[in-house]
Amino acid sequence: MTLRKIVIAGGGSAGWMAAAALSATLGESIAIELVESDEIGIIGVGEATIPPVKLFNRHCGVDEAAFLKATHGTVKLAIEFVGWGDPAGRYPHAFGNFGADFDRFPLFQHWLARHLAGDPEPLSDYSFAWALARAGNFTPPEPDPRRIQATHDYAYHFDAMLYGRHLRRLVEPRGVVRTEGRISGVERDPDSRDLTALILADGRRVAGDFFIDCTGFRGLLIEEALDTGYEDWSDLLPCDRAVALPTERLGSPEPWTRATAHAAGWRWHIPLQHRTGNGLVYCSALQSDEAAIEELLASVAGAPLADPRLLRFTTGRRRRAWNANVLALGLAAGFLEPLESTSLHLVQTGIMRFLALFPGGNGGDGDDDRDAAALARAEYNRITAEEYERIRDFLVLHYHLNGRPEPFWRDRAAMAIPERLRWKLAHFAAAGRVVSEGPELFTNNAWIAVMVGQGLVPRRPDPVLTLHGDVGARGILAGLRRVIAETAAATPGQSQWLDRIGATSITV
Repeated sequence: MTLRKIVIAGGGSAGWMAAAALSATLGESIAIELVESDEIGIIGVGEATIPPVKLFNRHCGVDEAAFLKATHGTVKLAIEFVGWGDPAGRYPHAFGNFGADFDRFPLFQHWLARHLAGDPEPLSDYSFAWALARAGNFTPPEPDPRRIQATHDYAYHFDAMLYGRHLRRLVEPRGVVRTEGRISGVERDPDSRDLTALILADGRRVAGDFFIDCTGFRGLLIEEALDTGYEDWSDLLPCDRAVALPTERLGSPEPWTRATAHAAGWRWHIPLQHRTGNGLVYCSALQSDEAAIEELLASVAGAPLADPRLLRFTTGRRRRAWNANVLALGLAAGFLEPLESTSLHLVQTGIMRFLALFPGGNGGDGDDDRDAAALARAEYNRITAEEYERIRDFLVLHYHLNGRPEPFWRDRAAMAIPERLRWKLAHFAAAGRVVSEGPELFTNNAWIAVMVGQGLVPRRPDPVLTLHGDVGARGILAGLRRVIAETAAATPGQSQWLDRIGATSITV
């Protein structure tokens, strides 16, 4: 495959993330043109991320302080789940490890043995990230693994539309061309059926060798032009609506995201420097749009800064994210509700995977090139499908392990879940082991946090642990809790860190 020019259809965070990664990796060897229209609105409600976003920004040459200032960003140390397992309870999925392992076993196993013996301290007491979050404090992880400050990780909250604009300012000097225009159709090769050009509403033709579809749910290229098909996962994740609402910021922004369960879904709360992002995700079969808007308006603390915005979606993914010479990213590739803040991450991994399996250069159009491109496409689709399914299962876990009384939640607890998830839950319930068929986005500690947080406590610790006898775990755990609490309390506040690095975007 001769590849001299890549055309990105659609802007927003997905389009500009693609442009940033492509330009950083390919330089000026391949032309990059992005087509977007100011007439078409950008959904842009994604404001919370997970730690790998730092790696993506670094790869693209994004300065952390400048990025946070430009996007009104804040630190994210955890997601707090309110009312998911126990309707009156709450727990965090915090980023990083639980304390420090000792006696050749994960700290979790020692905690489990003491918990089953009657010790009342929650597992979250051993998370330095959560201790920092509760105190409103922050420091980046330290490199020395012997220090408690090396056990946490972090991500960001930011305005996704401003992120796209920031990336645009970064990449246009690198040679990325932005074309203003509304896409009205495509041109295809009559023999290969590959796309050869985008046709704009005013008749202009934007030609390319490869196309990246960032046109949102519509999937203008991947679906309307190529009829790729969509795998619907509504039976596992039946929420199909969301209403989003920005409100004025009250008080200092908390360094964590909050997800609060309600009768037919859940609400998000995301604090930025200049405002708070709020939203309500729900199942339209059980709650009307009007009732959802009313519930969201009644739940927010600050004055609304805009009208509520309604979003409709179907959870699932395209049957092939890469079809012919079109790669779908973002909402064009699929949708998994933002419960664990994976939307922008899937854009990130999608474009980086494409670069790892780059389909061709300027070497010609022989059979070998076509075979290599076909192999790359097949491998991309295999890995992408696996990634979506593993994240889907992690989201299903939150719904399945619940103790709420409402019909929506009773149905979620009783539903048939994927066999791989059932197998994982069985292993954990038996002896606290987290098993997997291969690498996963979410670490063992993430799975443990959610499973324990929602009430699945293993029947016993790892059998080998019991052979070791008393190793003084109770005293070690108590000492670790004390070090975590004292160190977190002595750490400067998040706002101080933002000021120190020059990332404060507003004057309080």
